[in-house]
Amino acid sequence: MDEKTQAIINTLLTTNEPAGLDSFDLATRFEALGKYMVQLGCAFPDSPTKHNMHGHTFFSFNCLGWSPTHYALASKLLGFRYTGMVDFDVLDGVDEFRYACKLLGVQGVCGMETRVYIPEMADVEINSPGEPGIAYHLGVGFQSGKVPACAEQFAKDLRERSRVRTRTVMERVNAAVPEVAVDYEKDLVALTPAGNPTERHLCHAYLLKGNAVFGSKEKAMAYWTKALKMDDAKAAKAAASDVALEANIRSALMKSGGPGYIKPDASSFPSLEDMNAFTKACGGIPCLAWLNGMSGGEADAVKLLEFHASKGAEAITIIPDRNWNVGDAEKSAKLVAKLDEVVKAAAKIGMPILAGTELNTPGQKLVDDFNKDPLALYLDDFLLGAEKVCRRFA
Repeated sequence: MDEKTQAIINTLLTTNEPAGLDSFDLATRFEALGKYMVQLGCAFPDSPTKHNMHGHTFFSFNCLGWSPTHYALASKLLGFRYTGMVDFDVLDGVDEFRYACKLLGVQGVCGMETRVYIPEMADVEINSPGEPGIAYHLGVGFQSGKVPACAEQFAKDLRERSRVRTRTVMERVNAAVPEVAVDYEKDLVALTPAGNPTERHLCHAYLLKGNAVFGSKEKAMAYWTKALKMDDAKAAKAAASDVALEANIRSALMKSGGPGYIKPDASSFPSLEDMNAFTKACGGIPCLAWLNGMSGGEADAVKLLEFHASKGAEAITIIPDRNWNVGDAEKSAKLVAKLDEVVKAAAKIGMPILAGTELNTPGQKLVDDFNKDPLALYLDDFLLGAEKVCRRFA
C-alpha cells in the first residue's frame, strides 16, 4: 500500500470530515463514500477475527463524529468480518448504514438502545449505576428506519422522551451556570443531524459556549475551575484536554448530585415489555445489555439471562474492554471472572453474544484486542454470536 493511500485511511479512521462523510446532508455523505471507494480501490484488508457489533453514530453520539456511512467505511477499512450500528432512541441511521454496508460488502446489523424500567427488579441496581430498576436495553436487527404502523407511536414517544429529558437537564444546568447558558435550538440541536441531542452533545455545547462567552479557552477554564469546584489535579487535566473538561462538566452538573440530574422512576422510560414488543414488531430481536456483573442485578448471570429470555430476549451485548482493561490487576481479575460467568451462561442457553466498543465516549477503541488474553479465550463465542445475528438479518 502506498503512502498516499495509507494517509487517506489513517485520516478516515481518526477524524471526522464535516464537509464529506460526516456532513449532515445525506447526499453529500454518499458522494464522499463514492469518492473514497474510487481513491482506495482494492486497498481493503480482511481479518478473520476483527469485528465490532456495538458502534454508535452521530445520530445519537459518536466520539469521532462519524455518520453511519463513515462507520460502515471504517468497518471495511479495518477489515471487520462483522459490524453493528447502535444508536440511542432513534432509527434514523438504519437505512443509510444498511445501504453503505451492502455497497461495501460488509456484513452488518442495526440496533437501537434505550433505557427501560423493569418492575421485577425495581429495588436492585442492574446496569445503570445508581438507578435501581432501570436498565440499558437494545433491539437488534432493524431492517429499516420506517417502522410498521403498529410501532409508530412507540417510536414517536421514545424520541419525545429523549428530547424532553435532555431539554430538562439543559434548563436545570442553565440555572446553575447562567453565565454560559445554552439555547436548545441554536446551541444544542445545531450539533446534531436529526434533532436528537444527548447529554454528551450538551456537554460539548457548554464547552463551546464557555469559549465564546469568555473569548478564550484560558479564561473559560478559569470559569469552569470555579464553577465545577475542581481541585488542582482535575483542573490541570481539564485544561489540557477538552475531553476531560467535558467529562467534568457532565459529572458535576448532570450526574447524581448535580443540578441537572433527573432521578428516573417507572414513568421515565418505557417498560421492558413494551420495548421488546416494539423490537419484535419491527422484525428485530430483544437484546439485553451486560455491564460488568458487579451490581446486584447482574450478580447471578444465569438468573439474569434466564429472566430476560423469558421476556423475549434472544441475544446479549457486551462491551469487553471494560470487563478487563481497567488498570488495576485485582479489579481486572474480578471483572474477568464475571465475564467468564456470563459468557458461559449465554452459551448454556444458546444466546448469541454481540461484542463491541460503543464508540460513544472519547478514547474508546475502534476494535477490541481479541487476540490478547483474556479476550482471546472468548473470541470464538463472540465471533459465533456475530455470525448468527448477521446471517439472520442479512
